Amino acid sequence: MTRLLKAFDVAQGWPVTLALLMTMAMTASAQPPHGKVLAFFTTGGETDHYLFAQDAMRRLGANAATQGYSFAATSDWDALSDAGLKDVRLVIWLNDQPHTVAQREAFRRYMDGGGAWLGFHISGFSSNAWPWYRNDFLGGGGFVASNWPALPGRLNVDDPGHPTVKNMPASFVAPINEWYSWNPSPRLNPDIKVLLTLDKSNFPMGVKNMLNGGDIPVAWTNTKYRMLYLNYGHGDRIFTSPILTTMIDNSVGWLLGT
Repeated sequence: MTRLLKAFDVAQGWPVTLALLMTMAMTASAQPPHGKVLAFFTTGGETDHYLFAQDAMRRLGANAATQGYSFAATSDWDALSDAGLKDVRLVIWLNDQPHTVAQREAFRRYMDGGGAWLGFHISGFSSNAWPWYRNDFLGGGGFVASNWPALPGRLNVDDPGHPTVKNMPASFVAPINEWYSWNPSPRLNPDIKVLLTLDKSNFPMGVKNMLNGGDIPVAWTNTKYRMLYLNYGHGDRIFTSPILTTMIDNSVGWLLGT
């Protein structure tokens, strides 16, 4: 069994180890039709990122039965291995990303083999130390700036026909978030389909750190993979927005093929 560290099922308040044992017992007799979802998170780092991870785990755990998947979460990033990802239908990075070569290579094999990925906020940080992730997977858009303090932002839907933005308005105000800008913009990569963009009415945005304009995609998918990156994931306000909650639910369903 995958070792689970400092992890818990925040939807029920149980240790994840117990939740996983219960999931294994249930799936032994009745496999969820849409497979397993495994979320990775880090307990350290920025508090606002961890607060988002807690809220996301609550939502994902609560939705598992109705959306037909089993859910577990772990802070043990060594579970990003061939054995740990066996039979996992969807991998989610809530507030971090892998930092060792072994973890990164296992994830690349998983994605090249047809796996699915959903990444939030800080998972979009990339470096030249992992060129496949930065250039091929995320589309080459490296982080260059962000607003501070965290602020609400008006977002525009770029592709209203995409399943992830079903039942969402064409333009809406999202709760406070630290919004990232990229250079080059992922939109310039022909394999990238941008789904949400920060509206230009937001600029200038920030006090200590400023976003002054430009093309700032907020959500996109790389059509070469079954993946989706969402820039929001800072603080405990994201799930107060029914619109963003709808998009996260839609995204999980789309990546699971439901």
